[in-house]
Amino acid sequence: MTEHDLNDKTLPGAAPAAGLRPLAARPGPSPLVWLALGVLILLALAVIFVLPGVVAEYELPLTPRAQVEQVQTPATAAAPTLNPVSPFEEAQRARQRLEAQEVLSSLLERQTALEDLQVSSWAQQAYDEALSFARAGDDAYRSQAFDQATEQYRSADTALARLQDSIPQVLADALARGNAALEAGDASLATEAFSLALLLQPGAVDAQSGVQRAATLDQVNALLAQADQQRSAGALEDARSTLEQALALDAAHAGARSQLDAVRQAISDNAFTRVMSAGFAALQSGDTESAIAAFERALGMRPGNAQAQEAITQTRDQLAVSRINAHRDAAQTHVAAEQWEAAVAEYDAALAIDAALVFAIDGRDYAAKRLQLDRLLQDAIDQPERLADTAVHAQAVQVYYTGLALENPGPRLQQQLSQVEVLLARAQVPVDVQLVSDNLTEVTLYQVGVLGRFQSQTLSLKPGRYVAVGTRPGYRDVRTEFDVGFDNRSAPVTVACTEEIVAVNRR
Repeated sequence: MTEHDLNDKTLPGAAPAAGLRPLAARPGPSPLVWLALGVLILLALAVIFVLPGVVAEYELPLTPRAQVEQVQTPATAAAPTLNPVSPFEEAQRARQRLEAQEVLSSLLERQTALEDLQVSSWAQQAYDEALSFARAGDDAYRSQAFDQATEQYRSADTALARLQDSIPQVLADALARGNAALEAGDASLATEAFSLALLLQPGAVDAQSGVQRAATLDQVNALLAQADQQRSAGALEDARSTLEQALALDAAHAGARSQLDAVRQAISDNAFTRVMSAGFAALQSGDTESAIAAFERALGMRPGNAQAQEAITQTRDQLAVSRINAHRDAAQTHVAAEQWEAAVAEYDAALAIDAALVFAIDGRDYAAKRLQLDRLLQDAIDQPERLADTAVHAQAVQVYYTGLALENPGPRLQQQLSQVEVLLARAQVPVDVQLVSDNLTEVTLYQVGVLGRFQSQTLSLKPGRYVAVGTRPGYRDVRTEFDVGFDNRSAPVTVACTEEIVAVNRR
């Protein structure tokens, strides 16, 4: 069909539209327009098919990309090739590709950190397994299966994260292996283990110390062997010097420390035995002072040693016999003289020498009770006015009968009992006491009651101390204390308010 035919042809049953120019009259596109349209189509095909391959080749540094040649179908202006992937699908792929690249970035950071720690030297198998996931992710990425690539990269990233998390335990294990190797005397294994620990934690004090100890381990082992020979030959001082040299090289070596402690103990045992032998020799010859001095030196060498302490105790017992006898004789003299406080002091002195002395224990108990009885009786004699108090009087009666029940009371006790008996009797005999007032003062006797107003009044009161108080309106209160003696006589007591209170506001 020609252009002329198209111009002449119209739709069936339809008349040509008014004013519509025939197609033949319209000018056609220029050759430049067709050329530009062809270039745009070629660029679109390059973006869709060529650019993803180029990006994939340069965004995956984990493994090199295989060069894949892409066969392109020449595009012609007459028959352009349409893109089989829709814009939405292309956007989804771009998003998935970005997610895979983000996981890959974390994976590569972990890989770099672990390789800096020479991970293949302490976790080769686990590291290889992690890389196998990464390679599988590369394969999926090349085929543009980005979801699968992300999953594989994430598995690799997780595996490497576990390796990073295991570093503290690997470090602890390395330190433990190094210390065990040091104790076993294996310098090579110790150096290897501590070097790994320093690699995992640069500057670790334990690892640095371990490396230094491993460097001197062979010398230390040689010195330990030499010390064993010296001990076997009985040269303990030489063995101690050799072991001290070993510890100067490695102060933390447990074996050297243990052997040095054993050698020092053996030297100390020998010295202790010599001093104790000298003490027993002095004791056998009768020189107790020298014996005690030797035993005390031995006790100073071994504080708390039972053998030395027992030897000192036995020797001092021999020296203390005369002093104990002297204290016992003095105590008996004081008991006979009823000097109970001095007797207690002598018994205490004897017990200070030997706390198990039966005579001193029993004697002190009796002397202490007699001393208490003596003091209670003497207090009643020295302060008879206290017997007016009912409780004090009852106690004095009990003390009196306690002393009265003793056999062989002695002159002092007999005299005290006689004095207390008289005082107890007088304490219950009332004495007439005259109270004088002015018939204007209200008088109260605390131990008796309210007496009221009176000019003169006589009361029968038991011996003791009393307090009378007088009150009167407009006058200052008075307080009078007086004693009722044991001689059945008492001076008159005056209780009257005589000092008038001056009113401040009186006009």
